[in-house]
Amino acid sequence: MIPWLHEEVVDAVSDEIALTWFHENDSDEGSNNEWPTNVMGSFKCGNNACYKKGWGSKKVAMLIRGYPRNGYNAVVYNQRCRSCEWLGILKLNEQSYIDRVAYWLKMWAGVPVERPDRKKKKKTPPHESSLCEGCRSGICQQSNAYH
Repeated sequence: MIPWLHEEVVDAVSDEIALTWFHENDSDEGSNNEWPTNVMGSFKCGNNACYKKGWGSKKVAMLIRGYPRNGYNAVVYNQRCRSCEWLGILKLNEQSYIDRVAYWLKMWAGVPVERPDRKKKKKTPPHESSLCEGCRSGICQQSNAYH
């Protein structure tokens, strides 16, 4: 979970939603909405002995949960290195996180929002479900397990 970006999320929704709060427990208990989605980020292999220095991903799995009175939390899932299968160290694209959380908070609050443009601009490597912790947890949109 990324509580340190809460103030930026609040700023992103403050024109439409007066009060937003961050639910600190990684639990769906008490939640009234949830949505699997993805954000962007880059990873560095956590294994110092591995030759693979890092990789980028436009499909970093995330689960956003909504709670009463505009509460939320969001769990961002890790990825494993293709070379050694160690967990990567995520450097989150913070703006993609803020934009995605703000979008769903507004949707759940009934605020009219425009759907983001999801046109593919650049060909990216295929998603590797065996290396995605979101897929392993049944959360990732790229796996069919969640739906």
